[in-house]
Amino acid sequence: MSATLARIGDWLPRGWRDLFLQVALYVVADNAYELSRGMAEGKASLAFANGERIMDFQRNTGTFFEPSAQSLVLNHQWLVDFANQVYLNSQFTVATAFLIWLYLFRNDAYYFVRNMLFVSMGLALVGYIGFPTAPPRMFPEYGFVDTINTFSSINHDSTLAQLFINPFAAVPSMHCAVSLMIGGAGFMVCRNRFARAFWFFWPILVAWVTIVTANHYWFDVAAGWAVAAAAFLIAARVLAHFKPETWAWSQVADHQRVRA
Repeated sequence: MSATLARIGDWLPRGWRDLFLQVALYVVADNAYELSRGMAEGKASLAFANGERIMDFQRNTGTFFEPSAQSLVLNHQWLVDFANQVYLNSQFTVATAFLIWLYLFRNDAYYFVRNMLFVSMGLALVGYIGFPTAPPRMFPEYGFVDTINTFSSINHDSTLAQLFINPFAAVPSMHCAVSLMIGGAGFMVCRNRFARAFWFFWPILVAWVTIVTANHYWFDVAAGWAVAAAAFLIAARVLAHFKPETWAWSQVADHQRVRA
């Protein structure tokens, strides 16, 4: 057994110690993020008022298209099921699988992406606490249908779920932020053209899914992408300076080594 573990450790990019450290960091960061999000004092009245403000803004700009977009999908059960599955799995299953692959096979780029994700979590909490917002699914009077609760076996409004999840955390959309960060990273590090095409369109697919499942407005999507962009800049221009040999984006680090 010890010999097998040693061989696996030799195969890992930086050994068992670094692997355990990465897992521990994600466990701590995710639990802190979920608990902080769940405990954020987003009062229901303020959250619903903010939801109305977003819809009023979209109406005034002629961009309140979400009910119409969802109604087109509701006529096709397979599309509803597909959208639900992508929404339920994009932020955790797909993102986690990508991070594992990135760590094992493109390790030089992994630490930059990890830092981006951690920064984005912190930025998102500012929005959840400062601007609590009820998602579209909480406004059935405007024609929205909660496809997750209605057409799947998952109830994301259950008492257990709300112990850890703030139901008024619509702005920004972290589904969209995470999909853009891993989509951009996947496009840059993958060599297969089909994989690159998948990651290029992944953020667009997730944005569509969050809207047609009535979990986000387009405003939330834009805010999520803005968070991803800000996280990229902070990771590249601030954090990378502290440990450039591992925290800088691999191509940037390689370029700096060539210049040196």
